Amino acid sequence: MLATIEYLAASVMTVVAVWRVPAVRYGDAHRRALWGGYAGFAAALWLSTRGVMHAVEHIPVIDLNALLKHFASTSAILAALTYVATSYGKTSAPVVPTHVAVSRWIARWAYKAGIVGVLLLTTLFFTVVDRKTPSADFVADHAGEWGAAIYMNVFYFFPLVTTAVCGYQWTRAARRAETASMRVGLLLMAISMWMGLVYVAARMTLISVAVVTPLDSGVLNDAVTATAIWMNALFLIVAVGASIPTTTAAAARWRTWRTVYLLYPLWRDLMEVFPGTSLYPPGPRLREFTRSHTPFDVRLDRWTQDIADASDKLRYFAPAELLIAAEEAVVSHPDPQPAAEAYWIKAAVLAVADKQPSPSPSAPLQTKPFIDTDAEASWLVRVRGAYSKITTSQAKRVLARAEEELVV
Repeated sequence: MLATIEYLAASVMTVVAVWRVPAVRYGDAHRRALWGGYAGFAAALWLSTRGVMHAVEHIPVIDLNALLKHFASTSAILAALTYVATSYGKTSAPVVPTHVAVSRWIARWAYKAGIVGVLLLTTLFFTVVDRKTPSADFVADHAGEWGAAIYMNVFYFFPLVTTAVCGYQWTRAARRAETASMRVGLLLMAISMWMGLVYVAARMTLISVAVVTPLDSGVLNDAVTATAIWMNALFLIVAVGASIPTTTAAAARWRTWRTVYLLYPLWRDLMEVFPGTSLYPPGPRLREFTRSHTPFDVRLDRWTQDIADASDKLRYFAPAELLIAAEEAVVSHPDPQPAAEAYWIKAAVLAVADKQPSPSPSAPLQTKPFIDTDAEASWLVRVRGAYSKITTSQAKRVLARAEEELVV
């Protein structure tokens, strides 16, 4: 059971860390710190799994897996502590509240203390910890040893402080959250931190008691297993709590990506007709959707503007009667307005092939009361849906009819 929970917790935390990768590039310093916490905890959890432990055993340093796990945990703890301290160490009050002052002090000293802690852990690991034989479980196998007790208590000092600070700050923030999803997410994060405080206190007590009074091996192993399950459970709660506030953003990001994907054929065709309209020439769909230099929401805004600019240029090549001919062609269409615009665009693109502006340019397309980019993009998706079903022969017939009306 424990092995299954360990792999589950490590996998879930890895998914959260991967999901938050954009924060490394587009986020500010404290969001990058939060990502560092997720990534560090994911690494530490993987180092707790049997498969990774066996892989690390090939390195000729006994119990190196434990040291690496504690390094990863310490870095994650410091990153999480920095995130909380910088996020909640702000106030507009004339008198700085105690919790804000404490957060600011922690933010200043966290990494310095972390460096000292890592150096101290390394020194203790190679000097006072008895590592004659490899450990299947570092805490259980070294229970009762004073050197290992000192080493582990030094390590647990960092999560002891972090869980207390994060638990307090996230509990306080949950009460003031503006949205239900943020409130629930912060509450789960706070619960996980209080669970972490219980875990650390239980582990420190177990290690200290084992030095003073030898414990029965069965009781010791049961206690170690129970606290390990407790720890993995709290990380699952962390993952859920971290994910809930981002569900709305994730849904919005998916809608933006899908809209950009759907608009690509229309945007590409118009940019090929008027190459200077876009900031860069259109590439194949795969290349466009693997570009990482521009977020999709920014790209959607640019593409809708590009399409509008290109449509305005099209009217100088389109016959004056083209829109009327397009509307006549879609009388029986289930969604006639965007379909008429799609016919107009498709036929006007063919007119551009003559390379000569129309003697009687078409009037601009009807202005729509768009309130934002999303509304305009939604309309263009409907236009694109009809546009993709119009054949070249159909567009030619509409264009020919418009030119005939012009002659008449």
